[in-house]
Amino acid sequence: MLHFAYILKEFKNDENEKKLQELYDFNFRQLELSIREIGYGDQSINKKMKDYINLFHSMVSEIHFWDNLDRAQKLKKFSIFVSDFGNIDYLLDYFENFNENLSKKTLNSYLKSVSKP
Repeated sequence: MLHFAYILKEFKNDENEKKLQELYDFNFRQLELSIREIGYGDQSINKKMKDYINLFHSMVSEIHFWDNLDRAQKLKKFSIFVSDFGNIDYLLDYFENFNENLSKKTLNSYLKSVSKP
């Protein structure tokens, strides 16, 4: 979910609106299917999906101004979502590189490798 939050942050504009909505719908549909495969009932699925969607939107909100934050602020943001991660500095470096790589390409360049011909 954190990867997808960065993708939304980087590529959110009018030109990509439809594609991002399709990605959003696909991601959460796949998440729901995974929860169903585990064996949860409909009521539990609805509750879990609500929790996941709220978590995702919280992630998007926390990284919205990512580029304006210093390292300490970024570490604090990450600690909200991954409090039990052993090497949060490594995680921050990873997502800094991921964010930088996203900025070097277009959304279409990422989608070409996974879209249908």
